[in-house]
Amino acid sequence: MSIATAPRTSRGPVRRAERALAPDLTRGAMLLIIALANVAGVVFAGEPGLDATPAGADRGLNFLLFELIHARSYPVFAVMFGYGLVQLARRQDASGATPKQVRSVLLRRNLWLVVFGIAHATLLYYGDFLGAYGIVGVVMTLVLLRRSDKFHRIALVLWALSAIEVLVVGALVVSSLAGPGGSAPLPSGHVGSLAAPGYFASMLDRLGEWPMHTMTVLPFIMITWLGMWAARRRILEEPAQHKSLLTWTAVLGLGVALVGGLPAALISAGWLHVDGSTASMTVMLHGASGMFAGPGYVAVFALIATRVTRSGPVVGALSALGQRSLSGYLFQSVAWLILLAPFTLHLGDRFGSPTLTGLIIAAAVWLATVLIALLLDKRQQAGPAETVLRRLTYGPRS
Repeated sequence: MSIATAPRTSRGPVRRAERALAPDLTRGAMLLIIALANVAGVVFAGEPGLDATPAGADRGLNFLLFELIHARSYPVFAVMFGYGLVQLARRQDASGATPKQVRSVLLRRNLWLVVFGIAHATLLYYGDFLGAYGIVGVVMTLVLLRRSDKFHRIALVLWALSAIEVLVVGALVVSSLAGPGGSAPLPSGHVGSLAAPGYFASMLDRLGEWPMHTMTVLPFIMITWLGMWAARRRILEEPAQHKSLLTWTAVLGLGVALVGGLPAALISAGWLHVDGSTASMTVMLHGASGMFAGPGYVAVFALIATRVTRSGPVVGALSALGQRSLSGYLFQSVAWLILLAPFTLHLGDRFGSPTLTGLIIAAAVWLATVLIALLLDKRQQAGPAETVLRRLTYGPRS
């Protein structure tokens, strides 16, 4: 891949004064949800991360993971990715760049994201989303970016159809619960790289796992499309002007996710017993409803942003991490490799409950990224990953 610099008539990355609070606040806070979701998978070497035989407090932890975390975190960043794509293009347009130059900048950035994803998956963690973001970003740049408002309403139609799908699958699950019970566990796939006895063995496993994982998450282009639709209306830059829409989105989005995730959450906790076919249907319902948590969570943090009159220490720290979310995300993968892999410290099995230990480690790692981001922010420095991506996208003068 060529590392040519961007044309001189295009502009560099976003400046501090141009940033909106809501997107940064959302990214910074939701990196905690990403950490909690991923650490469970690492501890149990599965997808989703699940203690198949929970006891005591672990039952409640399983329940909360399936209700609030699993399949409910990545849709947030998918929405934000689509939103950011439009913001980036808008800034280039305002600088006087031609449509061809804007497209060149966006394609270069997204192709480098694919490279980041391949490196991330090969060296650190199979469950990479950067490569999928890059592929989706290329498609969105070439196919969706310059379409009319009328065309972008198709995204809303697709979401309405998805809501119907959730209702249909939910009805099937409810009807199956009326039949005879069973003792089937929730389906959970084993991830070989997370259980590998050595680093090079895990790397070889990841080389085989990453392409399939990336293919399975590419359909989230529908979620990123909703972010693109929202960005065209500046909903997160001007949340106070869209409070009614944001309130309904938060209530309906999180409501669908919570209700749709309830059967799987109850089974994971051992509080509901079903047969194999019903367990499979609850997982389908859990995943289909989980995408609605994306706009739901985003709307919640946008509403919080409308009530922030000045950036206090907590909001400032979360926003600092949100501005460095790529570095924060990669930092987590380094931490999982050092702290939890079977061939390194393997802390997940050393302190009683693996679920609780993993969640504590996830929260501590996320807090460390918050503090590091705050330190960098005080020095007015970007995150290391953001610095590299910007130089590759815009050239060294960025």
